[in-house]
Amino acid sequence: MNLFRRPAPSLDDLILEASSENPSNEFLMPTVARPAQVFVRGQGSWLWDSDERAYLDFSQGNGANSLGHSPQVLIKALSDQTQALINPGNSLHNRVQLNLAERLCHRTGSDQAYLLNSGTEAVEAAIKLARKWGQLHRGGAYRIISASAGNHGRSFAAMSASAGGPENRFEPQLPGFSHVPFNDLPALHAAVDAQTVAILLEPVQGEAGVIPATEHYLKGVERLCRELGILLILDEVQTGIGRCGTLLAEQQYGVRADIITLGKGLGGGVPVAALLARGKACCFEVGELEGTHHGNALMASAGLAIVDTVLENGFFEHVRESGLYLGEGLARLAYRYDHGQLRGHGLMWGLTLSDDSADAVVKAALHEGLILNAPQPNCLRFTPALTVSKGNIDEMLLRLARAFSRVRTAQLQCRKGIAV
Repeated sequence: MNLFRRPAPSLDDLILEASSENPSNEFLMPTVARPAQVFVRGQGSWLWDSDERAYLDFSQGNGANSLGHSPQVLIKALSDQTQALINPGNSLHNRVQLNLAERLCHRTGSDQAYLLNSGTEAVEAAIKLARKWGQLHRGGAYRIISASAGNHGRSFAAMSASAGGPENRFEPQLPGFSHVPFNDLPALHAAVDAQTVAILLEPVQGEAGVIPATEHYLKGVERLCRELGILLILDEVQTGIGRCGTLLAEQQYGVRADIITLGKGLGGGVPVAALLARGKACCFEVGELEGTHHGNALMASAGLAIVDTVLENGFFEHVRESGLYLGEGLARLAYRYDHGQLRGHGLMWGLTLSDDSADAVVKAALHEGLILNAPQPNCLRFTPALTVSKGNIDEMLLRLARAFSRVRTAQLQCRKGIAV
């Protein structure tokens, strides 16, 4: 059921006007393009704006809200923890931090964990850890190879490890990073030299348009790292914590990284991230990673609540079943509207459009009460709550079909106007 309908707008008029009662955005730095709506509450797969319009959210903060908006398990964990202990300081142990680190290591087969605030920080820490290991065990090797079109965060080091994104155009590139085409083993082999310390990859390139690594490629990368004695770093900030239908995406590929980064879904919307290390990669010493809020009790309680929930019996099975249902529905729509390739795992899907109309579709979808994300001009990304129902998926497909129709109608009107 669509909870509100409006007349079909033109391509230049697909954003709703802001309510006059909303606070002004003039004091907010314009670093992110946002629609006019101001959102005030959420529950599960739904969001409500200040005019009490309901929106079906199939972005969920680009996958950060792993259990949807305001899940009760997270509310209770945060409420209980605020009454006990929030932040004793990073120089002191707290029980929740220790429990989360132990749970992550035990369930992922890792040896050490460090908690941080964001995926970017986790990638930054992974780079530092790999270079520390290179100093100790590989003659000072420091160079890290990553894949073209990858995206690993917004710090200078993380952006240097990324390639091709518009956010990089004004930023200096730090030395010691090189980029090769994704899913291209020969190019990777050719790029490795004596100064290479690690290969850093996303199992699924989210910002590039949800492009999964092939099994042949990722297993080949792991084999290359083992043969040459260098580290494999998997950036699972987007793919980890059940997003692809298993706790880690590496499990689907049958590979084992030396270093893993987690973020986004780990906190269910609360800023929590983690760096995991295995075996020989565990070489940080006291004082080499510090942060005021790293592993504070409040954020750790969020992470622990999320991890315990996704590890419950049947949870990953639900993700995989819902993911297949979503993929089948998207494939039908793609065929009906003559769009392109559908890619993804679990509840992370990317749909390539027949033209660069992704932003227009996102705006039209918002008009239909549907929140989507467009990581590329010709690609839509779907990262719903891992708890999404088939009913939510059916409703999303109806609204997306109407959005496609709106954009197609507007395009035809534009062409007729040009022809006249």
